[in-house]
Amino acid sequence: ARDARQPSRYMNTATTNARALHSAPLAKNHARRTTTTPRQSSHIVRSSGATMNGLTVKEIATTPIEGQKTGTSGLRKKAAVFSEGNYLANWVQSLFSALPKDELVGSSMVLGGDGRWFNKEASQIILKLAAGNGVKKMYVGRDGYLCTPAASAVIRERKAFGGFIMSASHNPGGPKEDWGIKFNYSSGEPAPEKITDAIYGFTQTVSVLNMADIPDVDLSKVGVTKFGDFEVEVIDPVADYMKLLKEVFDFDLIKSLLSRPDFRMQFDAMHAITGAYAKPIFVDTLGAAPSSCVNDTPKEDFAGGHPDPNLTYAEELVKVMFSADAPDFGAASDGDGDRNMILGNNFFVTPSDSVAIIAANAPKCIPYFKSGLKGLARSMPTAAALDRVAADLGVECFETPTGWKYFGNLMDAGRLSVCGEESFGTGADHVREKDGPWAVLAWLSILAYRNKDVPIGGQKVSVEQITKEHWAKFGRNFFSRYDYEGCESDPCNAMVDALRAKCAAAKKGDMYGSYELDYADDFEYTDPIDGSVAKKQGVRFVFTDGSRFIFRLSGTGSSGATVRMYIEQYEADPAKQGADAQDALGPLIKIALETSELAKFTGRESPTVIT
Repeated sequence: ARDARQPSRYMNTATTNARALHSAPLAKNHARRTTTTPRQSSHIVRSSGATMNGLTVKEIATTPIEGQKTGTSGLRKKAAVFSEGNYLANWVQSLFSALPKDELVGSSMVLGGDGRWFNKEASQIILKLAAGNGVKKMYVGRDGYLCTPAASAVIRERKAFGGFIMSASHNPGGPKEDWGIKFNYSSGEPAPEKITDAIYGFTQTVSVLNMADIPDVDLSKVGVTKFGDFEVEVIDPVADYMKLLKEVFDFDLIKSLLSRPDFRMQFDAMHAITGAYAKPIFVDTLGAAPSSCVNDTPKEDFAGGHPDPNLTYAEELVKVMFSADAPDFGAASDGDGDRNMILGNNFFVTPSDSVAIIAANAPKCIPYFKSGLKGLARSMPTAAALDRVAADLGVECFETPTGWKYFGNLMDAGRLSVCGEESFGTGADHVREKDGPWAVLAWLSILAYRNKDVPIGGQKVSVEQITKEHWAKFGRNFFSRYDYEGCESDPCNAMVDALRAKCAAAKKGDMYGSYELDYADDFEYTDPIDGSVAKKQGVRFVFTDGSRFIFRLSGTGSSGATVRMYIEQYEADPAKQGADAQDALGPLIKIALETSELAKFTGRESPTVIT
């Protein structure tokens, strides 16, 4: 279990109590505004005579703000940046300007988020701008809550034009921490680059904010509020998502497992959005004990924690699952509910193994897949365990850049059923986002199926047994990821440039210690559906035995750079598959660090997180 005993800590943040800020004097960059109307130091209402949806629209003058480039995961900055002046309003107005007006006007949209600090104020800003730009109806999760996969489900179920997701994913929350927003299109998928590029273009020229002159909407109660022809419907954030999950899984089968007196589980919501879903799904519907759900009250600052479900930040769950009296099954999800971590009794399942095991078992354990899988896919850095399952099932397996949007095209084309990323993201084509609770239910389905004929008190089939049986059949892809968080950007970019130069000079047959090079490149992907090309997606050195190491910079934080180093080595011999991953990968890790000169460029001698 050494993999799970890497130095564990929470990101200790001196997070200001958000409630205290309501009554505090406004302080630049840190205070909440008492009004939800965006303001500059001196804003000008150019006209109050314009109308939209039968409402008066205030045309508020604004000026462009630098740095609003929108990426795969939307726009992420510090919360203090978003909550100051017109920063959020400029981006939202630019989004509306970027969308086809004939489709936008009269449309319906979805709004929700992970409950972090500033979401409540942001919701009101977005609603006013939506009304002022011609959106006819907004579906909003009660209290502004919608986990990311649920938002995708609501967009699809309600046939909405798109939706806003207010989240910075697995990053910390609070006045001094992170905030983010992204737009998902009509299939529930993250907006494609043609839209995000257009948004960025409009942020560079935006001059007017079209704000409907309406009061704030009470988002605490389910119901409909109308202003002229504009309508806000506050919905139960769980209902549409629960309906979909019941169509995917055999809830009676899962309930038969969770109601067993000899089966225990623990789900850690990490004080994030899945806390709003845990009790309704696991306890109220599936019959788990109420004590099965912990840290299940969403908090604006995630109780000062870092809601990233890995072996470092989910320290509380890891301690429980690696104790003498550990439950049979453990899981955690992140800030916005799209990531997951799976644990057994004193056993950790890597995300790369998890998606492979789910895919291998899905046709017989999950009704949604009873007719078989259309195809499988993984992000390039994810270990190739899934490829071997695809070969066994006789289906396609796609290797894509990191970013869930690359899976969406394949799903829409009917070529992909199950997919995953090594960054604890797993999902399927029931929605167009990675889905933390779905992955948990998939594992519970496998466990329930394997234990359905085991009598109470009998020897249950465990997470560890299922995983080791999978290795025995397919081989084990030893995998580890080293994250170096909060590095200075310029030295990191210099390191990647140096690695690209080494790639260009490398030749097949070059020796790196005892490893013989097959090829080295900077991963490039041509989308098989639309022909779009994504370049510079990760520098990789791949060896003749299938081993490889990869370096890429992550763009999921709000500041600085995160260097990610991925190490993978395949082992077919069952006698060697039980080795500790860090021991098995030790020689290759040493070579990767030497080749990259990471310590020299970043000044870091050790990673922030080891997975």
